[in-house]
Amino acid sequence: MRTNVGGFAFVAALAANIFFSFSVAGQQVPPQIQPPGGEQLLLRVRAKGDQVYTCKGDAAQFAWTLKAPDAQLFDEEGKLFGKHFAGPSWEAKDGSRVTGKAVANVPSPDADSIPWLLVNILTHEGGGVLARATSIQRLNTKGGKAPASGCDASHAGQELRVPYSADYFFYAPK
Repeated sequence: MRTNVGGFAFVAALAANIFFSFSVAGQQVPPQIQPPGGEQLLLRVRAKGDQVYTCKGDAAQFAWTLKAPDAQLFDEEGKLFGKHFAGPSWEAKDGSRVTGKAVANVPSPDADSIPWLLVNILTHEGGGVLARATSIQRLNTKGGKAPASGCDASHAGQELRVPYSADYFFYAPK
């Protein structure tokens, strides 16, 4: 009987790679940023764009301060869904828009990325797909974090755009 040791090793390596990919992608969402119990997932979109920072400070200390996000939102098929901008606001192509306020955050598992968030929706506009949404999670962030240096008196008022991506999960009452 002949065995294919090379084939077995390949399948084992492939299985291990798949397992580790799913375990990283399927990380547990910390309880602090879970949506309220009476809500269910409405939709998920992927953001790709920038976090825009402004150099602010006084004679003693300067730091990069978040001005606004500026990102395009894509549905799960990769089609343009809408945009994410100052407010923070999210607007669908159908004209529906929500504005929210972060109520909880946890550090991203990627130390070079912006935190994961839970956002309560404060205002709604339009009757489209976002009309029922009541909370949003920002997960799976990549990038977007302001640099620790480069903001000083000589850069006061200067803007800096830092590329980022994230998944936004919109929730609505059950």
